[in-house]
Amino acid sequence: MLTFDDPAISVKNVTKIFGEQKVLDGLSFDIEKNSITTILGFSGAGKSTLIKHILGIMSPTSGSVEVLGTDLKSLDQMELREFRRNYGMLFQYAALFDSFTARENVAFPLREFTPLKEAEIMSTVKDLLLSVGIKEESFDRLPSELSGGMRKRVGLARALALSPKIMLYDEPTTGLDPITTKMVNNLIVETSKDKRNDREMTSVIISHDIKATLEISDYVAFLDRGKIIEYLPVEEFKKSDKEVVQEFLRL
Repeated sequence: MLTFDDPAISVKNVTKIFGEQKVLDGLSFDIEKNSITTILGFSGAGKSTLIKHILGIMSPTSGSVEVLGTDLKSLDQMELREFRRNYGMLFQYAALFDSFTARENVAFPLREFTPLKEAEIMSTVKDLLLSVGIKEESFDRLPSELSGGMRKRVGLARALALSPKIMLYDEPTTGLDPITTKMVNNLIVETSKDKRNDREMTSVIISHDIKATLEISDYVAFLDRGKIIEYLPVEEFKKSDKEVVQEFLRL
């Protein structure tokens, strides 16, 4: 199992039990800072539950999750709310506010969590939307007036608004056509390692998209029945000798 001297995220012996079902089973692994790490696995493997633990939405039945050196269990609700400024999250279907325009969606976290004046917020929003390929004529469109790919872009711009140190992606290419899928994957790489804006982030992706995973990831973990059964740099992961991993890669 991979270990790192100064990981962004460290999951230590995490078990999560719902009733009689053990969803995470003594899970331990680290995620390297400023890397793109993808977590693969069949449905029901525990991927979404793991992400919720990293976000602090769920607490483990036993074990601990440390993010940027902080044990999430040590934080009270107010401290956890403030700590979550370190995260950005792109949800599976972008999860934009239906009644807000693209501009208003991206402005929301800036208004909620920063002391910026309105003119500064609007300037930042413009830069963010342009950086993900949204043209100015689309700034004041509602989500219902945007294509699926454009909604993903706006969702990404909103997630980047607070300059997060950790970016989480939940099935970022679900329901998208191949061209839009490629665009989203390119954006993930570009925004994760954007030297022009002095931005480096730790990106964690839950995905079923094998092709994209092998193209954009630095590391790949395979979660099976609550346990990480393989975790390797992407080139080594392709050659895994685990039969269940190879079965997944052949799909």
